[in-house]
Amino acid sequence: MVMGELPREADVVVLGGGPGGYAAAFRAADLGLDTVLVEARAGVLGGECLHVGCIPSKALLGIAALIQDAAEAAAAGVALGPARVDVAKLRAWTERAIGRLAKGLAGLAKTRGVDVVAGHGRFEDDGSIRVSREDAPPATLKFRHAIVATGSRPATLPALEPGPRVWDSTAALGLPAVPARLLVVGGGYIGLELGSVYAALGSEVTVVELLDGLLPGLDRDLVAPLARRLEKRFKQVLLGTKLTGMRDAGRALTVELAGEGAPAHLEVDQLLVAVGRRPLTDDLGLEHTSAARDARGFIVVDAQRRTADPRVFAIGDAAGEPMLAHKAMAEGLVAAEAAAGHPAAFEPLSIPAVVFTDPEVAWCGLMEAEAHARGLDARAVKVPWSTSGRAVAMGRTDGLTKLVFETASGRLLGVGLVGPHAGDLLAEGTLAVEMGAVAADLAGTIHTHPTLSETLGEAAELFLGRPIHLPPPRN
Repeated sequence: MVMGELPREADVVVLGGGPGGYAAAFRAADLGLDTVLVEARAGVLGGECLHVGCIPSKALLGIAALIQDAAEAAAAGVALGPARVDVAKLRAWTERAIGRLAKGLAGLAKTRGVDVVAGHGRFEDDGSIRVSREDAPPATLKFRHAIVATGSRPATLPALEPGPRVWDSTAALGLPAVPARLLVVGGGYIGLELGSVYAALGSEVTVVELLDGLLPGLDRDLVAPLARRLEKRFKQVLLGTKLTGMRDAGRALTVELAGEGAPAHLEVDQLLVAVGRRPLTDDLGLEHTSAARDARGFIVVDAQRRTADPRVFAIGDAAGEPMLAHKAMAEGLVAAEAAAGHPAAFEPLSIPAVVFTDPEVAWCGLMEAEAHARGLDARAVKVPWSTSGRAVAMGRTDGLTKLVFETASGRLLGVGLVGPHAGDLLAEGTLAVEMGAVAADLAGTIHTHPTLSETLGEAAELFLGRPIHLPPPRN
């Protein structure tokens, strides 16, 4: 890690050390380019995903699932008793996992010869970046190519700025306390994941969502099993409801709500705002380059992730949705290869996405409504997990596998899964969509029995009209 004098010139300068940034830097270095990575988080790699996002949330969700599984084991004749949670130890356990991964990334950067600089980078022109540092005077770094990977931050609401009684996702993942009553504003994936964590830890959770369904925009067939389970775990889910006011009454927060069936007032101990994320592209000096931003603040890029300035690339959350770590990493590899002169382009047929609730919701490609909106003649088939021997043995028949095929050709367009381990099961579907597989390919692939993956093959068989564990379709 470079903490003293900055190198004056570099082939590639990467702004941001999150998944997209470090992937871009590592690939650029592997291709023989002199690479410098500028990271504002005290020079520690991993970004929001590792330190206050993906990794801590999944660590806590794993604990939440363990607590829930223990509680439900009684149905199988195993009584484990109520969970006792030591918040300080749980917080330290999560921090150790983060530290271990961050140390590994630092070692990989050193092995590759990537210089990691702690500081904030800002473009002076389309060939140089001014780096402000806490431990040294500012310095100018010249580059042949720059890759912007500055990520995103939690979105806020005007009347609900973060503070001791109002958390954003970053604060909630720090596990400062387990409130008796938690109000989650936002029924998207962030709100539902964090609501699930705190419900398992003992909070009485209420979710308020402005629209008329959880996980807005996602296929309703996939959302339904999750919604039914969350209705049992949360105190209440208030859809079509808006938070119109909040007053700190000392011992509690009094919030005002507007929505059909919602109480006019509600007392809670803590409020969590989970209404999405916004790109971090404001203070980068992009006006000193030819790079442009759209109305939402995303940097406009082409298939190589190159901006209107041929020397400047942008990837990850800074370059548009979906805001997913694995999408950022894939873009980072493309940008690095393009900077090295290789014929690279970011043109995936399918970007997988997972909501890590219980049950998990996972999907890729075109789901039913989107396929029809694009004018495609598509047909969806659904296999309930009640037909799966593994799901029955697990006591988790609430899952569903949904595949979308092009009607005439049988080409797989999209895959949707809801149930335990749906995120892991999705890999097969993502590969199948990316490779242009048809129903016969999936049906002809032998799936291990008994596993949940069998439902993918069964769905393909259903499309072909020859299911094994479902009644044959009527002509």
